[in-house]
Amino acid sequence: MATIGVQMMMLKSAVEEAGPFEILRRLKKDVGFRAVEVSQIPMTAENVDQMVRAREEFGIDFGALSAAVQAPEGAPNDSLTSDFDKIVADAKALGAERLRIGMMPFDAMASHEQLLDFCRQADEAAVRLAEHGLTLHYHNHHIEFAKLDGELILDIIRDAAPNMRLEIDVHWVQRGGKDPVRTLQRYAGLVDLVHLKDYRIGHLDPSAFEALRAGDLQAFMQAFTGVVQFAEVGEGTLEWREVIDTAIEAGAKYLFIEQDNQYGRDPFDCLATSRKNLVALGYENLL
Repeated sequence: MATIGVQMMMLKSAVEEAGPFEILRRLKKDVGFRAVEVSQIPMTAENVDQMVRAREEFGIDFGALSAAVQAPEGAPNDSLTSDFDKIVADAKALGAERLRIGMMPFDAMASHEQLLDFCRQADEAAVRLAEHGLTLHYHNHHIEFAKLDGELILDIIRDAAPNMRLEIDVHWVQRGGKDPVRTLQRYAGLVDLVHLKDYRIGHLDPSAFEALRAGDLQAFMQAFTGVVQFAEVGEGTLEWREVIDTAIEAGAKYLFIEQDNQYGRDPFDCLATSRKNLVALGYENLL
């Protein structure tokens, strides 16, 4: 059975203040989530020890951890190139069987050749991880739905890194101009991880109309085209029953709630809203 959990990127500021053990306690006891995906949380020895403790005391299920092929200096996620043994050890300690790459390196977006170089490195890492019983997954944004020589970048990644699986983020699929349901169907059998993130059309800020009255049409149009927002599950426009049911049919094992921007709301409140809406839709058994 699939499990719905939380992408901890939403809680990175809270983790910085209180540490992962306390945040995972609140997530389980106060909000009602037991599974997480770890991203943008520094995997220091202290943080990993606290996560292990949360697993032991609260039954936290670490569905996936994050890594980069090559992490820039100061990046929160470890590097599969320079930190491979540590990544494997952390995964084993936390009982995590999956690792995910949150985004291709920025320079891989510059040319077809650099994209293929990233794919080669990722595929080699996936083969090495498989020797330790771990799978590697690629998380999409909207950029992967651009085309190079008539082919979707996501399909180029799939073909050039056949040992790497997918993590489909349905908000970014929608923002990339594709249908989340059809995309999940298209990659069925390759999708173990899914991000549940709603797609909301927000309201124009009053400052946009002030700019219009001042004759600044460019500022108004920037606001007009920038109303797409991230949203709590059930607070946007995605058809969640169809999305979730299709994700499960496609083979998803974990579905992680993520909201990149909470627009001033407490992230725990955002997660509580998403959970309430998911329960109302009939998915309490997956929480």
